[in-house]
Amino acid sequence: MIKQVLILGGRGRIGSSIATDLLQHTQAEITVTGRTPDPKQSWKTKLNHAAELNETIQTSQASTLSETAKFLPLNLDDHSSLTRAIAASDLVIHCAGPFRYRDGRVLKTCIEQGKNYIDVSDDRRFTQTALAMNDAAKAAGITAIVNSGVFPGISNSMVRQAVEQLDEVEKIHLSYVVAGSGGAGVTVLRTTFLGLQHPFEVWLNGQWKTVKPYTGREPIEFPAPFGRVGVYWFDMPEAFTLVDAFPAKSVIVKFGSAPDFYNHLTSMVANWFPAKLVQNPTFVEVLSNISHKMTAVTDGASGIGVAMRSDVFGQKAGQPAQYISSFIHEHTATAVGYGTGSLAELILDEKLSKPGVWAVEQALPTHLFEQAMQSRGVVIQQNWHET
Repeated sequence: MIKQVLILGGRGRIGSSIATDLLQHTQAEITVTGRTPDPKQSWKTKLNHAAELNETIQTSQASTLSETAKFLPLNLDDHSSLTRAIAASDLVIHCAGPFRYRDGRVLKTCIEQGKNYIDVSDDRRFTQTALAMNDAAKAAGITAIVNSGVFPGISNSMVRQAVEQLDEVEKIHLSYVVAGSGGAGVTVLRTTFLGLQHPFEVWLNGQWKTVKPYTGREPIEFPAPFGRVGVYWFDMPEAFTLVDAFPAKSVIVKFGSAPDFYNHLTSMVANWFPAKLVQNPTFVEVLSNISHKMTAVTDGASGIGVAMRSDVFGQKAGQPAQYISSFIHEHTATAVGYGTGSLAELILDEKLSKPGVWAVEQALPTHLFEQAMQSRGVVIQQNWHET
């Protein structure tokens, strides 16, 4: 039977990239939702654009893909409509961010309906809410995976891949950089500014310590064309899910933007502006829209790609070792589609089944991760360093 996939909040660039990946790699029927009707079918334009950006899809295939998915107007606050939509699906993919504003109702409904679930969440509180439903998901026999995408998502699997090469793991250091807008919409920029609102805890030297967002600038060497870029403390859920998954004494997760002046502007907002102003929803909205307009101007020069570097330190054969892996893609939203789409493909093909609620590094075996990346033409550079 043909599987049914429901992509909630899928009218944006992220959802369109996920739909494109699924339409290429599976036989599933895709339903994309949005809060309002779309008489001009702009979501199909975005899906068409996402298909054209995917290097493995020929331009001639793009229009065919954009005609395959269906659109369903759906407000997540309409519980009865949400329940009906989920009940008619085999897999639900939750893309309706920012997740700072979301609760666990979608996952709860999936558990009640016995439907598998994936989300692209990137918020600490939301992730904790979802993981707290682990026992209920196990009892229902559903596989639920949170924090899919590129970071978190592919980055988590890069860490697992490295940890499995070591005899002991001591420190995990993840670094991310996005060029300009990343090819995503204003929602992603909202998420960035929401992440500046409060100090948060990180795992350092075997204990939890509080840090301020966008402090602790650290220069990191990424693959070309990014090169050396400054990254900063940023509140990401993998900073605590990796602590649960692996016995490292420190887990460091930092983020930066290119060009570098965006980093300095973001740092000013986080550390110079009054906290009450940064936490004001109207101010966040204004900043997000201004930033979106700015990146629309600079994207042509900076590109919209993403680079990630994973440094895992530990012991190998009794000697100190450092395992370095790097990922780069010219379009951030497309890379999110790879991460989420590959998980969806594996669940639909029944190659990945693990009842409960899991972060990616807890659910996805390395051999399946490597196969999924290879099928999408993704190359992850890996090398050892003796320390």
